[in-house]
Amino acid sequence: MVTPPDPPNAPYPLLPYSLIREAADRLVSRIRRTELILSHPFSDRIGLPVYFKCENLQRTGSFKIRGALNFLLCQPREALERGVMTASAGNHGQGVAFAARLLGINSAVFMPENTPLQKVHAVRDHGAEIVLVGRNFDEAKAAALVRRDETGSLFVHPFEEPLVMAGQGTIGLEILSELPDLSTVIVPIGGGGLISGIATAIRETRPKVRIIGVETAAAPAMHYSLKKGHLMETPVGMSLADGIAIKRPGESTFRIIRELVDEVVLVEEEEIAQAIVLLLEQSKLLVEGAGAVSLAALLHGKIAKPSGKTVCILSGGNIDVKTIATVVERGLVAGGRYLKLKVELADIPGSLARLATDIAATRANIYYINHDRRSLALPIGRTEVILELETRGYEHIREVIDRLEGKGYEVTAVK
Repeated sequence: MVTPPDPPNAPYPLLPYSLIREAADRLVSRIRRTELILSHPFSDRIGLPVYFKCENLQRTGSFKIRGALNFLLCQPREALERGVMTASAGNHGQGVAFAARLLGINSAVFMPENTPLQKVHAVRDHGAEIVLVGRNFDEAKAAALVRRDETGSLFVHPFEEPLVMAGQGTIGLEILSELPDLSTVIVPIGGGGLISGIATAIRETRPKVRIIGVETAAAPAMHYSLKKGHLMETPVGMSLADGIAIKRPGESTFRIIRELVDEVVLVEEEEIAQAIVLLLEQSKLLVEGAGAVSLAALLHGKIAKPSGKTVCILSGGNIDVKTIATVVERGLVAGGRYLKLKVELADIPGSLARLATDIAATRANIYYINHDRRSLALPIGRTEVILELETRGYEHIREVIDRLEGKGYEVTAVK
């Protein structure tokens, strides 16, 4: 295995820039050079040039193929004879499985039991053995390491291995070749391999570029590790950004990030959902939760005083249909595009018709209505109506509620 030694007393485990250049040469004919797109809608909305680096369009649907393939291409054939294995929330597993199939070797991928079905099927379609185990990435990784020790298979670490980081760092080279006057790059963080590679690639020739990492607040280990000054493990909650929901990031990546990254910020679930919906609606780009956190941070003011040409890394697009449905609903709610109300009416003819007329006057669209006249919780002579409305934003929501209350209705917003 080709792994460069660290120099004595190095401030962080050295990821040589030369490794990234070599990886770029190695991968050039094997991966997609993904598009760097200037987004006019988001540039106008935020007030600065916003670009998307579309790794959601990469082979296997995420950036992970870069690191996995670079690592395996550097291994001697005898090291691969017993097969390769890894642990993954989905995308890294696809990268390893795809790379293993290219090289004609066996692979096994250990994945959390709650991994979205689309990602499980995608890994299996690339020919890998699937083992579903554990509640999160860290538990799946522990099980994979037990199998590695039993079989002697080669374990492909998703973020701690320098050759994997170097493969991810080729994204930074591609960005600078097209946008040499880059001001800021915003990168998702899970284990930290992606941002470690990109930061190393960019700092080598553009040391003044601002590099921002983004985690989900449901898995904030790197954010709090940097605040405390040492690596921490934090609980992991359920998240749309399952691909970066990791309890404990890497030792090596922590030191590289501490040295090279300007800041790591957190985004909430509703902010991620809204970013996914807006990307789909305004840019026609389908992005998974982990891939949308960079834009979510920019949209919701998590980055202080953004300026200049800014690149959001859309790190992956592997999102299943069921999750899309949930995300669209949450994104509409977060964006003020959906409103659920409970309204109490007098139980007399024409009350429901008048309510519908008053709502129509606000130009809100009734999506669903339930009229309950039999609830024991209601006083005699009263009825309850549950309404789901399509709205045009928070100002419109306020307008709807103000009009109904002004007409004498008892209105309660339902979450």
